[in-house]
Amino acid sequence: MILHKVKVYPSKIHLPKKKQLAWKIAEIASDNAKLNKDAIEMVINRIIDNASVAIASLNRKPVVSSREMALKHSRKSGATLFGVNKKLKFDCEWAAWSNGTAVRELDFHDTFLAADYSHPGDNIPPLISVAQQNKKNGLDLLRGIITAYEVQVNLVKGICLHKHKVDHIAHLGPSVAAGIGSMLRLNTEIIYQAIQQALHTTISTRQSRKGEISSWKAYAPAHAGKLAIEAVDRVMRGEGAPSPIYEGEDSVIARILDGKKALYKVPLPKKGEVKKAILETYTKEYSAEYQSQALIDLAKKLKKKVQDLNQISKIDIYTSHHTHYVIGTGANDPQKMDPNASRETLDHSIMYIFAVALEDGNWHHIKSYTKSRAKKKSTIKIWKSIKTHEDKKWTKKYHNPDPRKKAFGARVVITLKNGKKISEQQDKADAHPYGSRPFKRENYINKFLTLTENLLTKKESDRFLKVVQNLKQLKSGQLDNLNIEVKKNKLMRNLKKGIF
Repeated sequence: MILHKVKVYPSKIHLPKKKQLAWKIAEIASDNAKLNKDAIEMVINRIIDNASVAIASLNRKPVVSSREMALKHSRKSGATLFGVNKKLKFDCEWAAWSNGTAVRELDFHDTFLAADYSHPGDNIPPLISVAQQNKKNGLDLLRGIITAYEVQVNLVKGICLHKHKVDHIAHLGPSVAAGIGSMLRLNTEIIYQAIQQALHTTISTRQSRKGEISSWKAYAPAHAGKLAIEAVDRVMRGEGAPSPIYEGEDSVIARILDGKKALYKVPLPKKGEVKKAILETYTKEYSAEYQSQALIDLAKKLKKKVQDLNQISKIDIYTSHHTHYVIGTGANDPQKMDPNASRETLDHSIMYIFAVALEDGNWHHIKSYTKSRAKKKSTIKIWKSIKTHEDKKWTKKYHNPDPRKKAFGARVVITLKNGKKISEQQDKADAHPYGSRPFKRENYINKFLTLTENLLTKKESDRFLKVVQNLKQLKSGQLDNLNIEVKKNKLMRNLKKGIF
């Protein structure tokens, strides 16, 4: 790996292309490095994971609306839509839009946390859509997804967006563009321009994850994927991009991030080096923001220690800066304590999540978020007793560069009415790659079977699992088989008229 220093240059100083971050990313995207065996297997796991959560969300309102939009953009030799017969094809950018929304809606797929946040699985829907429309084979798709993960993970390690309240999809646009370029075997120049266009067009604020969180949270990464596809298409036709997009005098860094005195350090593999960043990422066992995963496990354990939940006086959660300020009381979002809040808000409230998990000793992607569940009096009582605190020890663990030592947990202290304190702490979620029971292929398959139950026939479920695990051998034109058709009459419609 090479640690690249990225800073702003005034316009009077010409920064050669080959010294620009976008070019360095484009170089590794076009290098045709050997594919790592473990990375290949993890891509297959994540395609299964994405399919699980996408099928489970097919009839949720944002997904229905996104699908209705995509259905208006049919194309004879295009891409497929989750749930819809694979014989029906649509423009790849609209398929990516709908499929990406389905994957993101439940907040239940993979994550990577470092200087910034990310859900690298958001790269998969746009890459599959482009691969299907362009008749690529399984190895092409694998190459593209592995590259996209590599780029996103390393941008997330090196450049913090949330500090400036910029949404993390600003790292997704470039990673999708790089992944598509790698998959289509485009040259370095085209990928370089596409990365810059994709970044330029995917800058948005974190208001999408603040206050009353709306359905846009599900749409945001799908929008970035769609914009990245369009960026690659324009550049392939000979168009250029704002340049240098990272280092310029009025660039993203200069005007939106740390400013003209900024210095970022972004790690990237050497040209030709095997890409393995996907192995540093982790999926979710529970449908909630990743920083709540270990706390749900903690709550389940603490339930066994607290004999009478009515005796709880208060609960203090000592955790990292990110957890405290994003999903804890440090966010100062009253909505995070509101029983009438949206599901999107509740899955970003560690106070709500911990209260429910402590009471139920479990977590369910639907039952744990129902209106009646959120309004349960005993839950509200526990919920209101919870306060989070930043502990610098946990913040340091959060930012540890060693994947084995990096931690997203907390220490919880429950104080009872008689003054007795019950304490427990946990570094990582049980399902984390370095947790007590890491997710393996069988866990991904079990998650798929659980979330798609009653939506798929056994025949369709078995067919998909067989095809995806044979991804390396899929030939040109066979990637349509990665689509999944749900049972007839299982797809809801939104018949409200739009523009399309």
